[in-house]
Amino acid sequence: MQRQWSLQAPGEPEAEPGAEELCEQETERLCLSQQPVRVLPYAMVDKRFIRQLREPEGVKTSCWQQWRRRRQTVGRRLGEAARRLTRGCGLWEGALYEIGGLFGTGIQSYFTFLRFLLLLNLLTLLLTSGFILLPLVWLRPPDPGPALNFTLQCPGSGHLPQPGVSKFNNLLWNVFTGRAFNNTYLFYGAYRAGPESSSTYSIRLAYLLSPLACLLLCFCGILRRMVKGLPQKMFLGQDYRSPLSAKVFSSWDFCIRGQEAATIKRHEISNEFKMELEEGRHLLLLQQQTRAQRACHLLTYLRVNILIGLLVVGAISAIFWATKYSQDNKEESLFLLLQYLPPGVIALVNFLGPLLFVFLVQLENYPPNTEVNLTLIWCVVLKLASLGMFSFSLGQTVLCIGRNKTSCESYGYNACDYQCWENSVGEELYKLSIFNFLLTVAFAFLVSLPRRMLVERFSGRFWAWLDREEFLVPKNVLDIVEGQTVTWMGLFYCPLLPLLNSVFIFLTFYIKKYTLLRNSRASPRRFRASSSIFFFQLVLLLGLLLAAVPLGYVVSSIRSSWDCGLFANYLAPWQVVPELVALWLPPPSQRILYYLGSHAFSFPLLILLSLVLTVCISQSQARSRAIRRLRKQLVWQVQEKWHLVDDLSRLLPEPGSGDSLGPESPVSRASRPRSFCPGFPCPGSPGPRPRRPGSSLEDPAGLRGVSVPAHRFRFSSGSEL
Repeated sequence: MQRQWSLQAPGEPEAEPGAEELCEQETERLCLSQQPVRVLPYAMVDKRFIRQLREPEGVKTSCWQQWRRRRQTVGRRLGEAARRLTRGCGLWEGALYEIGGLFGTGIQSYFTFLRFLLLLNLLTLLLTSGFILLPLVWLRPPDPGPALNFTLQCPGSGHLPQPGVSKFNNLLWNVFTGRAFNNTYLFYGAYRAGPESSSTYSIRLAYLLSPLACLLLCFCGILRRMVKGLPQKMFLGQDYRSPLSAKVFSSWDFCIRGQEAATIKRHEISNEFKMELEEGRHLLLLQQQTRAQRACHLLTYLRVNILIGLLVVGAISAIFWATKYSQDNKEESLFLLLQYLPPGVIALVNFLGPLLFVFLVQLENYPPNTEVNLTLIWCVVLKLASLGMFSFSLGQTVLCIGRNKTSCESYGYNACDYQCWENSVGEELYKLSIFNFLLTVAFAFLVSLPRRMLVERFSGRFWAWLDREEFLVPKNVLDIVEGQTVTWMGLFYCPLLPLLNSVFIFLTFYIKKYTLLRNSRASPRRFRASSSIFFFQLVLLLGLLLAAVPLGYVVSSIRSSWDCGLFANYLAPWQVVPELVALWLPPPSQRILYYLGSHAFSFPLLILLSLVLTVCISQSQARSRAIRRLRKQLVWQVQEKWHLVDDLSRLLPEPGSGDSLGPESPVSRASRPRSFCPGFPCPGSPGPRPRRPGSSLEDPAGLRGVSVPAHRFRFSSGSEL
């Protein structure tokens, strides 16, 4: 039975022809649309009517359409059930919900970031195990033959020394330094393989491409998560502010029944309001600044940044000399202390550097947001620069970058001091990873816990000033990013380092959770989840690039050790790729690959990338213009609603007047036609009518004497005026 949309209540004027035409167009569009009825933003009564329009009574649908509809329904329900099951069985879901409710989404995003890094490390470990370890165990590589009899002309000796052999045989110390695992698959030197011509599966190619594939997958995951976590204001504009009224009336979850869940939800809503008010106050302070104040602030920025830059240069110089001294004095009696000298200096620099940054910034009396942002930027620079200088110092000592030695001229690396230089570099990264985790444990249980106990035990001005430790999200993020960057740097030298880092991240989650709930207080500055996620991923992406550049240089240009590892007989690890191409591929395919790797292919590739980039930029600009137009149209529609409501309030009689017809009957209200549009006016409806000549301010729309149908004034909730 067709539904009549033109029904009118008794005594109501006829609906305008334009409204009926729009209603018919909307009905036709919904009938032809393939969008599921359940996702349409309409009331249940309208959804039932739309379903009747799509499936009229007496009309039989084909078996194919019924089967396809059932399949879509079953697939959608199974997908929803799988998502609910994944959320219910997900790692740390309950803990994340509790942290987000008590401390806000900013601190919750840090623990979510820990879970994301754990998944990245497990994925890396899965690729390494599947493509390297399992084939290596299955193929049973040959036993290493006798050591090659090389005689090196080293200064002060006529034989090859055994470097790094400690005079101490303490097993625990060997575990901390990595020497207990030198002959295991934890390090590069334990991997062996036969000639490439005698095997159908190349362990060397898998070992070479697995770290590159892991870095590429991590890059894609970080980029996807970064785009997903972009701040909403980047799309809506800097002047966009979400209304607080929407949060007031729509924030509460009415499905909550327990008292604990209700308390957590109240804390969450309170944190959201604090964040909104803090952002509004900061924006107001920026708008009230004069040009002279802005110029003065710019000069102070330059002065503070120059001072902090000098401190960063001094810090990375200290890391360089500490690493060099540790590598050049391995045979001294202080060998045990020198083993952990570079990680100790890096930790000391990263601890004292932010304190000095905060002290210099606070001297200028900056606003809190400016102070935190400036300190945070320089902390990121210090963290990444310290790791970069550590890598460069290792390269200069082990690979003789910028140095001239007898062994370096013959073998491309310091063969007199490092028989298997890949293992030596892997040990340094292993020690750095171990030291970072031990520092986290020591700081949590030897600093934060006693501080909390002393503050609770004693009272006084000093203890009130000391208070509990403040849980700083950026500092904790930089610490965990440093550990992940070290793991990426060691993928080639220490393939199982992601397994170790996964254990560390798993334990770090519970250590940080205990510290947050028991020993710390939340930071007074709130962090929005979208901004925090974007910042986390950006710093992690910079760490990934810092790890990928040295790895690419080593794989393509540095000669491998002559006495250990898979690439002992190659000038560089990448040389195995041309060898396998010549063995496995026919001549036409070889010529194609050689052309793709030549300089002649770089020019058309550059042109193609330029065209793709131009198209992407054009699409982005077009979408930005469309967003601005839609935003203006939305503002106009809201203004039109308020104008029409104002006009209607003038036309309707006052309550209690003689011409009032009394309250509206339910029958009359039910007989009025419904509008498919969730708001007024409908999409595609004409704009506001121009003002009629002669209309005054009292009659702005020129509606004096014009009957206005009551069914034209409806809101998205279906209420009537």
